[in-house]
Amino acid sequence: MCGILGVVSRSPVNQLLYDGLLVLQHRGQDAAGIVTAQNNAFHMHKGGGLVRDVFRTRNMRALAGNMGIGHVRYPTAGAPESTAEAQPFYVNSPFGIVLGHNGNLTNAAQLNQELFRADLRHVNTSSDSEVLLNVLAHELQESAKSQQLDPAAIFNAVSGVHNRCSGAYSVVAMISGYGLLAFRDPYGIRPLVFGTVETEHGIEYLVASESVALDTLGFKLVRDIAPGEAIFIDEDGNFYSKQCSDNSSLNPCVFEYVYLARPDSLMDKISVYETRLNMGESLANKIKKDMHHLDIDVVIPIPDSSRPSALQLANKLGINFREGFVKNRYIGRTFIMQGQQRRKTVRQKLNAMSVEFRNKNVLLVDDSIVRGTTSREIVQMAKEAGARKVYFASAAPPVRHPNVYGIDMPTRQELIATGRDDDDIRQEIGADYLIYQDLDSLTKDVRQMMPSIKNFETSCFDGNYVTGDVTPEYLAMIESKRNTGAVLSGTENSTQLDLSLVTAD
Repeated sequence: MCGILGVVSRSPVNQLLYDGLLVLQHRGQDAAGIVTAQNNAFHMHKGGGLVRDVFRTRNMRALAGNMGIGHVRYPTAGAPESTAEAQPFYVNSPFGIVLGHNGNLTNAAQLNQELFRADLRHVNTSSDSEVLLNVLAHELQESAKSQQLDPAAIFNAVSGVHNRCSGAYSVVAMISGYGLLAFRDPYGIRPLVFGTVETEHGIEYLVASESVALDTLGFKLVRDIAPGEAIFIDEDGNFYSKQCSDNSSLNPCVFEYVYLARPDSLMDKISVYETRLNMGESLANKIKKDMHHLDIDVVIPIPDSSRPSALQLANKLGINFREGFVKNRYIGRTFIMQGQQRRKTVRQKLNAMSVEFRNKNVLLVDDSIVRGTTSREIVQMAKEAGARKVYFASAAPPVRHPNVYGIDMPTRQELIATGRDDDDIRQEIGADYLIYQDLDSLTKDVRQMMPSIKNFETSCFDGNYVTGDVTPEYLAMIESKRNTGAVLSGTENSTQLDLSLVTAD
């Protein structure tokens, strides 16, 4: 899960990109980067940390130009501690290309070998995004006619990317001297939208992972970029689009609606907020049907993403809804954090108010249970605050399988539901009762907003991988890589890129 932005404007875009990345900060807190284009030069600044920490006034002044892309990184492939893998990535041939990527390639290792042996290209990091950039660069080189590009050649290159790359990828890229390119994988796993605003100087375009970025920056949502589709906006603001895949189908990641996306976003024409209300209603129906023996005094959400589900559940059951936890908003999302840091941070992030727990049977509602570390700490906090009994409800089904499409849950050993039934999990987290959402109910809750969507990417719940190339051997391989913990070294990048000439600031 990462956040990407692309802007073609009639005025400087540095502040626009900065503000947009702040809005998408929930999608990645490991690193941030911006590249702008001015004449034939790219201006880049990127580094590890939050947007507000990476960019200073001097950095922003150096990001000149009316076109640019931005990225916030949440590491799912490559070296999570290496700032050398902060995006966007740059390659100087052909033309000069910068690229930001949200998702994960499932055939990155094979592509890396092809790039080195057949395409004569060198990938310098362990990031699959740099692999994707070099595949795009090679396909553009092959498509260029008389060393020149036009929209037809660019779309032909994207078709080549689709033919070679497997997995999940939403992409924004800039081609020096030509314009901004954005495209989405043929399965439409990761989200990508675009919008416009009309100014006195003409139409401006913004591409983003979520519609909330468009809303807050004053752009009007036009539509989602379709699976397999590419859009291209040239330097003069002319817009082009084309379906670049012969076999595309929409399979949005259902976990985006459960947890990853902001509730005020629309993705694939579906309101994230409304889906979470639906999840709460489904949980309430399940409790009414099968668990009416539970004596629940109060419903309390685990802030923030579970709040709509908890509110609707409480309303449906006619039980008091209360805010029992106060959240420290200066602590990052614990799902994104690594290992022991996640466990330590839970109590720094949340504080229980004993007045809402003392001598009560409490139903805690969370969006999901992944590793169980956070859930265990929260249940313990509720009991320490005086709860008589602690019931725990998850708005998502048990997470039993690795996700390989851009979410940090790649090893089965880390998933609390792997090899355990509901009662085993209940005991592990210390709850008096555990309630999981059913997968059929979850997909129905999301599809209710857009009945035309037939399939969702639900692999972390059911083990069905829509790309069809995820084998037991592949899962064993990524688990082995994660367990070895190999990390490349890297330093903050702050450079100005002028066609093939690269000089450090």
